Amino acid sequence: MSSIGEQGDELQHRTYWRWGKDEFLPEESFQNWSTYRSALLQICFRFKDRLISRSDDASEIAELRKQSENDMKRCLTWWDLTWFGFGSVIGAGIFVLTGKEAHDHAGPAIVLSYVASGISAMLSVFCYTEFAVEIPVAGGSFAYLRIELGDFVAFITAGNILLESIVGSAAVARAWTSYFTTLLNRQPNSLRIHTNFRKGYNLLDPIAVAVLAISASIAMISTRKTSQLNWIATALNTVVILFVIIAGFAHANTSNLTPFLPEGVQGIFEAAAIVYFAYGGFDNIATMAEETKNPSRDIPLGLLGSMSIITVIYCLMALSLSMMQKYSDLDPDAAYSVAFQSVGMKWAKYLVALGALKGMTTVLLVGALGQARYTTHIARAHMIPPWFALVHPKTGTPIYATLLIAISSGLIAFFSSLDVLASLLSVSTLFIFMMMAVALLVRRYYVRDITPHINLQKLAIFLLIIITSSMGTSAYWGLRPNGWVGYIVTIPLWFLGTMGISIFLPQQRTPKVWGVPLVPWFPSLSIATNIFLMGSLGSEAFIRFGICTVVMLVYYILVGLHATYDMAHQQQKLEALKVKDEDEAGRA
Repeated sequence: MSSIGEQGDELQHRTYWRWGKDEFLPEESFQNWSTYRSALLQICFRFKDRLISRSDDASEIAELRKQSENDMKRCLTWWDLTWFGFGSVIGAGIFVLTGKEAHDHAGPAIVLSYVASGISAMLSVFCYTEFAVEIPVAGGSFAYLRIELGDFVAFITAGNILLESIVGSAAVARAWTSYFTTLLNRQPNSLRIHTNFRKGYNLLDPIAVAVLAISASIAMISTRKTSQLNWIATALNTVVILFVIIAGFAHANTSNLTPFLPEGVQGIFEAAAIVYFAYGGFDNIATMAEETKNPSRDIPLGLLGSMSIITVIYCLMALSLSMMQKYSDLDPDAAYSVAFQSVGMKWAKYLVALGALKGMTTVLLVGALGQARYTTHIARAHMIPPWFALVHPKTGTPIYATLLIAISSGLIAFFSSLDVLASLLSVSTLFIFMMMAVALLVRRYYVRDITPHINLQKLAIFLLIIITSSMGTSAYWGLRPNGWVGYIVTIPLWFLGTMGISIFLPQQRTPKVWGVPLVPWFPSLSIATNIFLMGSLGSEAFIRFGICTVVMLVYYILVGLHATYDMAHQQQKLEALKVKDEDEAGRA
């Protein structure tokens, strides 16, 4: 025990600013070429070990946090989380996507598209809320999946989280520059540096890099100060949104709502698959559970409250736009600005640009917080070097993790227009949300060493039926959008799979404070809707998703597998040593 105590004392006296080899690759497998070669020879054995291994609540909440050496500061309340919800979700998406999808697909029924996508988003919010209350750690979906679906599934999730964080922040930063030029009444690319590089990489964007650097700096200084700044920026953005809604209805013409369904029901769901991403970002709130004063009360209020209000706001904004100008006359690129111009309010385009700009600013600000906390917990599990898990003793923030996301995003934002990667982000997001719903069903109906093996087999079969039937529904919609025969097979199969869980499997775990209602129906519906929306994205998105997944697997086989294997078995040795010392103390 003395050696462990000495190690703890040593950690307390070590400086935060350090970057030796042992900070990046401290595991036994990477000590020298001989140990690494030995680890590579055990790939099959280690992969099987990691594939079936699962973490638990206590390890994620207590043991893994020790890897950060210092605790994050508990300084957030439900009020902070509610405003973080607004700041994280309401960006440029509502201003950009609404007009384009109303013009191209849904027409005035774009409001129903927002209702449909809002319901789907709320189903995912329910799952995140239950997990965040039960397991209040910085890892968000990574930690939840690591507990319920195992180490390997968590790694695939971790890779998608990091990809989504880096590329998503870069995309928002590039858009920030475009809206800033609009405020200056200049062309979108006028403030970018034109080069002779290949198309798509030839417009360098130093402003995007600067915006990312400022957001990351604020997030590194203090979580509390970031929250206060988010209040101010989001409040200003809310004023702009209220103006858009009120002014839109003041100039409304109900004749613009006819025809209401120009493309039929198909148009509603095609638009819903796109506008769904205007709801993205709420998962960042779950990562702040570790810094929340009272997670069991504050997270449900902050997360569910903000998303409910946002859904109403989006529907009102979409309806006001549809009533202000006929859908066929909407400008797909600047719908609100042109619509206000058509009713004699040309100056309003600057207010719309300002609202979008402030929305993107808060998205970057909250994203810098949430994404760094994801990264911190991924590093705690040694999926990436544990150096990124360190929390600064004075600021209580993960500076290295914040820098990792900010620098990576800055490099991409500087060079790339990101058109190619936009759909890839959509697949990653929906994949994670779908896995979260699966994990919640596993959590409710399976407890290790308690649930009978036959019940585990039944659960696996029912989940397989739910997932495959959902994939069938999505595929049939894509192949025959006007057909109906396929749904006679796929929808009843989904219903039977969900009914099977409800009737034949008893729930093994009841949430202590707050839980998803109507289990298994709501999580099962979340699986179906996320898979359905994934199927609306096209084949190119899945090809890119597959390529990125292969790259992640190569990294996992060469590095992540061995780091997590060593980490897990080191913890087992420490626990065995602790039990031995307690036994010896008891005999004495």
